[in-house]
Amino acid sequence: MDKTEENRELVKNFLYDVMQGKRPEKTADYFEGDIYIQHNTGIADGLSGLGAALSALAEQGIQMIYTTTHQVLAQGNFVLAVSEGTFGGAPTSYYDLWRVENGKIAEHWDVMETIADESTWQNQNGKF
Repeated sequence: MDKTEENRELVKNFLYDVMQGKRPEKTADYFEGDIYIQHNTGIADGLSGLGAALSALAEQGIQMIYTTTHQVLAQGNFVLAVSEGTFGGAPTSYYDLWRVENGKIAEHWDVMETIADESTWQNQNGKF
């Protein structure tokens, strides 16, 4: 529990540097080598698995872009980020849960959802 704020900052920096593409060369700094458990069934474990999945998407002309992080919640070694951007050009919400261990990202769960066109909304509350 005493690492809550450090872990929140780690994930916020990861989102900025890597997921928003501001400093992608820092990607490896956020992981302990290739040790990384991934719970997305389309991505293999390890930083190498993440890289392979992103490369495969790029080969298909699909980009995963994070533009805005709305909220970063943290408790102990778990950090949840609520973000938006695009996936394959479609407006998308990203909910990412990370487990941090010894100051490095160790595990990841995620949910992505296409954001409905505003003309179809039943209210004006929005996704976020």
